[in-house]
Amino acid sequence: MKLIVDSHEDLAWNIQTFGRDYTGSAVETRKQEAGTTAPEVNGDTLLGWPEYQQGRVGVVFATLFAAPARHQYGDWDTICYSDSAGAYELYRSQVDTYLRLVEEHLDKFRLIGAQDDLNGVLEMWQGGDTRSEGPPVGLVLLMEGAEGLRSPTELEEWWSNGVRLIGPAWAGNRYCGGTREPGALTRDGRVLLDAMADYGFGLDLSHMDEPAALQALDLYEGTVIATHSNALALLKGSDSNRHLTDQVIRSVYERDGVIGVVLANEFLQAGWKRSHGRKTVTLQHVVAQIDYLCQMAGDAQHVGIGTDFDGGFGLQSIPAGLDTIADLRKLDPLLYEKGYSNEDVESIMGENWLRILRKVLPESL
Repeated sequence: MKLIVDSHEDLAWNIQTFGRDYTGSAVETRKQEAGTTAPEVNGDTLLGWPEYQQGRVGVVFATLFAAPARHQYGDWDTICYSDSAGAYELYRSQVDTYLRLVEEHLDKFRLIGAQDDLNGVLEMWQGGDTRSEGPPVGLVLLMEGAEGLRSPTELEEWWSNGVRLIGPAWAGNRYCGGTREPGALTRDGRVLLDAMADYGFGLDLSHMDEPAALQALDLYEGTVIATHSNALALLKGSDSNRHLTDQVIRSVYERDGVIGVVLANEFLQAGWKRSHGRKTVTLQHVVAQIDYLCQMAGDAQHVGIGTDFDGGFGLQSIPAGLDTIADLRKLDPLLYEKGYSNEDVESIMGENWLRILRKVLPESL
């Protein structure tokens, strides 16, 4: 059984906000957080190193993420910025968080900045690591929201820090429109894309407003993906600009991109709220999203998994049948029932993202 690649997890944000220890198990973290603010505001964690091992989740796109102060959810939400200088400091501190995680737990996590790093991690998962505790999880750094860039001239610094993927938007910002704050690419946004292409960053369209995303698809010369976005067409009644229109989906496919399906209930059933409970959303809703995206592509080569786990939601807000990330393989038999081959399923669960990484990552550092 090949590896799962998850294209979106907010690890550093959770480590800094709640002190979560992803070297331990999700079960232990839930016990430790019982009665605290964390499960109330962010849900019970879905992630932990033993669960990565159980699910064979070998590579994760790990984010740098901070929210603008205008979207602060409460006093507990401390990773917020008021200007680009503040965003830079917060994002830089999250790079340090990942460096510390790897330095202190090299047996459990490795940073992936080049194909050599990726191949090393894959080799250990494929049997080259004989340690009883299991191989390390590879982390590819993704900047979610580009306000950590005070100027495109800082791209060299972020590339040197290991960032390989950039999503210009979370909310709207000086580069483009984003979730809940619509708008096209700005002049600064066009300059940013030109500079990103010079370095070879992968461009993540997730959270970009449709006009900005379509412009970016026309303009960007590098690799284009959507790490954690679902199809709007299956979310009837949703008026959110967070989901992908068919036009954006087709354009991503025309660029040989990959779209990662999110496993949050509100991304699977329009109007879902945590108070509704988990029973109304099942793994069949996830399969429906995967199948819709594959049918649009005409193959299974352009869809992946981008759970967004621990990204503002937890156990209380994922489909019935899932408990932790270890359960992702429960999707396999459901996809087989839909007529997908073993090769198709392995592509969806990880191989498609590995193909993208081999395009984005330099051969060596």
